[in-house]
Amino acid sequence: MNHDRHKIPITILICDDDEDDRMLTQQALEAAHISNSLRFVEDGEQLLDYLYQRGAYAGESGKAPRPGLILLDLNMPRMDGREVLKVIKSDKSLVDIPVVVLSTSRLDEDIVRSYQLGVNSFISKPVTFSGLVDAMNVLGRYWLEIVELPPAAA
Repeated sequence: MNHDRHKIPITILICDDDEDDRMLTQQALEAAHISNSLRFVEDGEQLLDYLYQRGAYAGESGKAPRPGLILLDLNMPRMDGREVLKVIKSDKSLVDIPVVVLSTSRLDEDIVRSYQLGVNSFISKPVTFSGLVDAMNVLGRYWLEIVELPPAAA
C-alpha cells in the first residue's frame, strides 16, 4: 500500500456558527493529538466561498487550501449544513471531499437526510468535552489513518 501521500497532513475545514463549539472542537482535536492544519468558517455561504476561493477567500490559494475533510454543523444561519451539502455533493470538483456532519441534532430525520445528501459520516456532538475528545480520537484514527482519501486535485 502506498502511504507516500499521507506525509502531507490534510487540511480540516470546520464549519460551525457557534464560536464556543469551534473552540471546543479545536481543543478536542488538539487533545486527541490531531495536528492537522485547521480552518474555520461560520456558515454555509462562507464554506462555499472558501471552497470556490471567492469573496474573502479570493486570491492566493494559500488563503483557502483545499480541505481533505470537512466537519459540518447542520443548523446554521444564512445557509445551513443541509443546503451546503446539496451544493458540495452535486459539484464534481467538490464531491470527493469527505464531509462529516458534527451536529447537536440527534433527530433520525436529520441523520437519514444527511446520508441521503451524500454525507460520509454523521456524529452527534457529545455533551461533554471528554466525549468530544473521544469522538475526535475515533474520527482522527478513521479519517486520517485508516481511510485512503482521494489524492488532492492538482
